[in-house]
Amino acid sequence: MLLASEWTLGERIGQGGYGMVLEARSDQVPNAVAKLVPKGPGAERELLFVDLAGVRNVVPIIDNGEMQDNWVLIMPRAERSLREHITSVQGRLPLAEALAILADIATALSGLQGRVVHRDLKPENVLLLDGKWCLADFGISRYAEASTATDTRKYSMSRPYASPEQWRGIRATSATDIYALGVIGYELLAGNRPFQGPESHDFRDQHLHQNPEPLSGVPLPVVALIDECLYKGPEARPTPSNVLARLKRAAEATPSAGLAQLQQANLAEVNRIRNEERAASEARSEQERKGDLAQSSNRSLIRMMDYLKDSILANAPAAACSENIPKTRPSPEGWVIRLNEARLAFEAPVLLEGHPWGSQPGPAFDVVTYATLRVTAPINHQAYQGRSHSLWYCDAQTAGEYHWYETAFTHQPTLGSGHVPNDPYALYPASDAAEAIGHGLIGGRVQVAWPFTPMSIDAMDEFVDRWAGWLALASQGKLQRPMMMPEKQAQGSWRVR
Repeated sequence: MLLASEWTLGERIGQGGYGMVLEARSDQVPNAVAKLVPKGPGAERELLFVDLAGVRNVVPIIDNGEMQDNWVLIMPRAERSLREHITSVQGRLPLAEALAILADIATALSGLQGRVVHRDLKPENVLLLDGKWCLADFGISRYAEASTATDTRKYSMSRPYASPEQWRGIRATSATDIYALGVIGYELLAGNRPFQGPESHDFRDQHLHQNPEPLSGVPLPVVALIDECLYKGPEARPTPSNVLARLKRAAEATPSAGLAQLQQANLAEVNRIRNEERAASEARSEQERKGDLAQSSNRSLIRMMDYLKDSILANAPAAACSENIPKTRPSPEGWVIRLNEARLAFEAPVLLEGHPWGSQPGPAFDVVTYATLRVTAPINHQAYQGRSHSLWYCDAQTAGEYHWYETAFTHQPTLGSGHVPNDPYALYPASDAAEAIGHGLIGGRVQVAWPFTPMSIDAMDEFVDRWAGWLALASQGKLQRPMMMPEKQAQGSWRVR
């Protein structure tokens, strides 16, 4: 495909998001630019936006075609970029000028709404053309309705302007562009960006979990609008058409005393919602963090439990092993080894969600995932059936150092435990466990019966020998209730507040 006209290319002007920009001229258009986009995965995406009929304030494509190694887009040459303008001002812009710039951008976003998501809106991509600030560089844009593409470049983003959903790798919508507009608006009105970084992990934390410093010296309706554009949740942000209408009102209106009071109340409500959005984003990030920890920790626990299972089956060929045991809780299946009438059962790990500790404050340490290992036999004449231990993935001993820990619980001796068929017993991370961990060996109904003992695949001998011995005793009807509790010194094996 050749270009419709002959163009002479000149000096290099700059580098776009996904292409080189050169001076260009023809007999009809003496002052233009040519963007050369290397032919690669997703490069043809820029050509999707050659025809945006009816959309105002978008840099138009005069001509387009291809060369041997590049797609070519010819556009009119702009006077300057918004970045160059901000740099020349060296501070905050006058309110009227800032509102006019934002209105120009919002006009473009309103026209693109439902059609195209820009996804890389920043001052470098906003150009002054014929007295209007126009959007350019659609290199990572896409049609709004497109849910998939061979190369969406979803992780290509400009960190100071990237929305929370972009940091999470979630599908971008027009709300993503509104967030970037909010960042630009803050920058124009404050003289600095809302989030300063400087490193990628800093930007990620700031966009996901922090609110910027409040704007000062700006009318309340504008402060509220910028705050709403910067909501962490995309669903809560205003639409482009709503933003445009409010920018126009802000540029024209002088509120009365009553309206000014109402605007103050509205700003208070915006701040309340903003704080709720931030808290929700923090909670989501925390759950994502735990999910990542759980994914790796589960593999290590399964490896250790497979080592236990294989060791027992190698030394007790008469034992039978069943995988995919019936679930007693919403978890992946584990396994059961049967030897005579005894059972050694492993219930695979489950991610701890929410705040399960009930009225208890919870432990001083962070529990991510939990599992259970139990050995049982038919109830004997002493009403005893067996024992179970909790396996918790947590930082029980050193803050931030996560390991699998084995522990178990029992009733306080003064309350008696003879009626409990399983002793010691496993507890899920919930109110009873929190009570035991909080009170230690005194004061609660439940106490820790087995110290928090770190587990490791390279130190399994004692663990395997102990559980193999209990299974052997259970298979012979000789597994007995421990003579004393705790069996080993437990106090001091976990962190307390």
